[in-house]
Amino acid sequence: MGDFISIYPSELKFPFELRRQSSCSMQLTNKTEKYVAFKVKTTNPKKYCVRPNSGVVLPGSSCNVTVTMQAQKEAPPEPCRDKFLIQSVIAPDGSTNKDITPETFHKEDGRVVKEFKMRVIYIPANPPSPVPEGSEEGTPPRASSLENGNQNFEEVSRSVEDTTEKSSEAWSTISAISKLTDEKASALQQNQRLRQELEMVRKDISKSRSGGFSLMFLVLVGILGVLIGYLVKRA
Repeated sequence: MGDFISIYPSELKFPFELRRQSSCSMQLTNKTEKYVAFKVKTTNPKKYCVRPNSGVVLPGSSCNVTVTMQAQKEAPPEPCRDKFLIQSVIAPDGSTNKDITPETFHKEDGRVVKEFKMRVIYIPANPPSPVPEGSEEGTPPRASSLENGNQNFEEVSRSVEDTTEKSSEAWSTISAISKLTDEKASALQQNQRLRQELEMVRKDISKSRSGGFSLMFLVLVGILGVLIGYLVKRA
């Protein structure tokens, strides 16, 4: 792999299911006695979220990186052509994650930047039966067989929290609209029912042989009129 860090596993395997997020992780281990900075890039940055996408690994220490694939509406092509690139470089002693900038990985002034390419593999989220990986026993990982041509790797800048926050806001808006719609429908139903009751009262009054209206009928008609006006304005 790299002279500065070891990366496990050598391939990113995502359990795939339509319209569901999927995550996998990799472990970066510093094999040197120096501080090592790393950065994760991919050929499809809109599709994946990486946390952390850059940082510093202390001498002899390890760092776990989580890669999340956004929910997909259709099955991806086989084999998947997405690739990830892990860059690593020796950093000054005492460096922190905040000290890492894009310039840290520029190949200039004799700076040595190690690069390791990883391919993406999709596996069924609920396979019918376990299937051994690899067609031949003892076959080594195929990460080294990736294409050596120029590929457009881009930095993954989005985080899982950003995506989750946007999804929560969208669901809150949808819930508010649904609640208002239900309240409006309920108000219209009450309005219709009160209109029917008022019409019945009017028919009863018209059938009365008395020349005037009783006080009870007048009060009832007034209350119903006020309720109808209130519900109409609210709807």
